[in-house]
This record gives sequence, C-alpha cells and structure tokens, in this order.
Amino acid sequence: MARNFGSLVFTPLVKALQEKYGSRRQYARMEAGATSPAKLGSDETAFIAERDSFYIATVGASGWPYVQHRGGPKGFLKVIDDRTIGFADYRGNKQFITTGNLGSDNRVALIMVDYPGQARLKILGHAEVFEGPGDWTKRLRVAGDDSPVERAYVIHVEAFDWNCPQHITPRFTEEQIREALVPFEQRQDALERENEQLRAAVQAGK
Repeated sequence: MARNFGSLVFTPLVKALQEKYGSRRQYARMEAGATSPAKLGSDETAFIAERDSFYIATVGASGWPYVQHRGGPKGFLKVIDDRTIGFADYRGNKQFITTGNLGSDNRVALIMVDYPGQARLKILGHAEVFEGPGDWTKRLRVAGDDSPVERAYVIHVEAFDWNCPQHITPRFTEEQIREALVPFEQRQDALERENEQLRAAVQAGK
C-alpha cells in the first residue's frame, strides 16, 4: 500500500470497522507518516503499460458515484511521470457523465485488474480535462489510431494501493489464449509432418 492511500480513504467510520474486526493495527502502521502524494514506481509503470482496460469512478453534483469502463490497446493509459498518468478520450456515446462530473469534483478513483496474474492496482487522483486538439491530445493519442480524439484526461496521482489477489478469478483474453496455444500448435504441426513422412515411407515400401 502506498503510504498515503489510507490517509485518504480511512475515514473515522472505516477505522471503527477495522477496529471492530481486528485489522486496525495493521492498517494504522501502513497509514503512518503519510504526508505527500505517492510516486509510481517501476512495478506500477510496467503494470499500467500492460493494461487494455480499467474502471474510473467519479462523483456528480447529485452526490451519486459513477463508474465507467475504459478500454483500448495495451498502453492506451500512459504514465507521463511518476505522479501523472493520462489517456486520450475518443468519440463515444456522448453521455459525458464522467467529464461532466469532473466539472464539479475533479477527484477520481481508478482500478486496473490483471486477471491472469490475479493482481489489481487502485489509484486515487485529481483529473484535468483538456478539450479539443492540443499538446495533450497529441501526446496521449494511441500510435497508429486516427480516430477523432475529443479531449485528454490528465490524472495527478495522490495515492495507490495494490489489492489482495485472493478473490480475482483468472480470465484470459483471446491474445493470451493464442499465445498459450502456440507450443501445442507447433507440436501438432510437427506430428502431422512426421505422420506424413511415415505414410510416405509405408507407401514407398509396398
């Protein structure tokens, strides 16, 4: 757990529940000394670069939270530096709920999951939205994708936390399944060639 994650999310009621169920002492140690925003390290940077989707939560002026799924090619969520991440916002269903929510409260929560590796990373931060073409949209555009980019999201990281993997059900993408099958396909091809050679040898011996 990053040092100051707990200082942002462990409210008095949360702490009371931790005390009640016996985990408060453990989390109090993790929470101690939280004074500055967390810095993304090499593990976080590598993990983010491999993600092809994540969930982002915001809160609207009505007080209701809203969670949105974002997807794209690996690396579409980019690490700018050790305290900044961002992504390009391509044309979608035009509901603009996440963007609208950020107009009244710029706090965001992200969760990214590696299902095969049973790992997940949570990030808390403050988001800026840059509308229209500009330096940020150029910088965050996915290479080789000419789809219209309507805006750029730049998130200043305040804290992050690696979650317990206990209840993550392993799931695999089509690409991951294809990669796993390559050795079996190669072995099958080799066996088929061997069978063809054996059939040819049998035919020649008749």
